[in-house]
Amino acid sequence: MRQRRLMNQINVVPYIDVMLVLLIIFMVTAPLIQTGSIDLPSVGKSSQPPAAPLEVVVHADSSLALRDRAKDGAEQTLSRADLAAKIKEAQIKNPQQAVLIAGDKSVRYEAILNVMDELQRSQVAKIGLLVQPGKQAGK
Repeated sequence: MRQRRLMNQINVVPYIDVMLVLLIIFMVTAPLIQTGSIDLPSVGKSSQPPAAPLEVVVHADSSLALRDRAKDGAEQTLSRADLAAKIKEAQIKNPQQAVLIAGDKSVRYEAILNVMDELQRSQVAKIGLLVQPGKQAGK
């Protein structure tokens, strides 16, 4: 006489049924849950909008110019010695004003890093690089 073998398989149909019922319950109750609302306190004076950044322009011949977009936007030609003093003078009114370095495409990267290093040694807080968005591939 042959012996019967036991089957070692798990029946997952009841688990799937339970999961579907839970999914339906969550889908029905999710829109009914109310989100919390916060009543923010009001103040007499709100924070100031960010100031237009100062731009340090490094031309192809490594000469420097300072452009203030908040004023007329005209470039002032500067020497390296006057650069930090002019920016510090402009940041007295707004210490959080950002400084962007706009380098010409053909200027050596070392010249831009020298300007950035000089500004960092002069304790200028927010320094960034200004770039031009390029054309995306495939368009």
